[in-house]
Amino acid sequence: MQRHSATPEVRAVTRGPRHHWFGYYDKTPWDVTGRHMLALEAGFMDRPPGPDDVATVGLIDTADGDAWQPIAGTTAWNWQQGTMLHWLPSAPGRLIVYNARRGGRFVAVVRDILSGEERTLPRAVYALSPDGRTALSTSFARIADTRPGYGYAGVEDPWRHHPHPDQDGIYRMDLESGDSRLIISLGRIASYRRDDTMADARHWFNHLQVNTDGSRFGFLHRWSRPQERGWRTRLFTANPDGSEIYCVADHEMVSHYDWRDPTHVLAWARQRGVGDHYFLCTDRDEQRETVGKDVLTADGHCSYSPDRQWVLTDEYADSERMRILLLYRPEDGSRVEIGRFCAPPELAGEIRCDLHPRWSRDGTKVCFDSAHESTRQVYVMDVSAVIGEV
Repeated sequence: MQRHSATPEVRAVTRGPRHHWFGYYDKTPWDVTGRHMLALEAGFMDRPPGPDDVATVGLIDTADGDAWQPIAGTTAWNWQQGTMLHWLPSAPGRLIVYNARRGGRFVAVVRDILSGEERTLPRAVYALSPDGRTALSTSFARIADTRPGYGYAGVEDPWRHHPHPDQDGIYRMDLESGDSRLIISLGRIASYRRDDTMADARHWFNHLQVNTDGSRFGFLHRWSRPQERGWRTRLFTANPDGSEIYCVADHEMVSHYDWRDPTHVLAWARQRGVGDHYFLCTDRDEQRETVGKDVLTADGHCSYSPDRQWVLTDEYADSERMRILLLYRPEDGSRVEIGRFCAPPELAGEIRCDLHPRWSRDGTKVCFDSAHESTRQVYVMDVSAVIGEV
């Protein structure tokens, strides 16, 4: 395994004094042309958003001096995952999807950025299928209670006093009609291989992600007991209709993950007797292998390049408050550090600014959120030379 470092030019594509960010690492902010990028804007960054705080959904025009164009506002957002901004896969140069709060509930909005026309779907989206026909949803109100920083304020969880309701969980929604149905309940998963750590625990779902061809999806099952700090996690996969559920990892801890292809998942997880590492797991099979054992030694937000040759990830702040951004090539174990960015100490807990690095559609650029220049902004880095030279 080899360690390298490179220093590609870093360009801020948003500017202060207002704050900008995109959100999570498992989707791209770039449209199909590579010209426009999605982002959010807010007037503060030093506290969690409340029910009445509005974030502006906007476009960055990278061919026009990174001009900022406001599109809409939303009160369903957080600092970690934004408002689940997506380009709709069926029209990735024209239609966007984001979450909102309307009529006392969380919904999704499909908006045409050219005409301004929009329609509302009855459930907030978490992940979209590759063809853009369906979405997966779960309770952002429940997540707000169980994992602050990842849910939305303003709606009360109707099952907040139930540890694992049979009436709530993961929903599948048709993005054209809005029809949805519960496909996996919290009660169903909480009863699967139940153990003593689940006694008196409150359960929830998080980090839903569809695989590369839409044939399966992954989700994290988490539970926490009131007398204990932290939580335990299992990674599951299932068919689009919720059938053929498979437990990929269940040794107490699973963090971030990404699908390499339809049958393999890369996840930072724990395996008893081995420790905490990145593991490449085979869906519906017990086969797994350690990835980057000696060079990928910390949890991060991992994602595969479009050609699946590289893994982009980051690391949480070290003792000097620096966040590392890096590339890893599984073929030969090459690790390339491409940046270090200071994390302001006042941005901690649910308001922290993780890098959450994301690929461009052509695999030549990455973007990330950072507050190393005193405001929270979106940055772009061209990595084509790096991945071409190593």
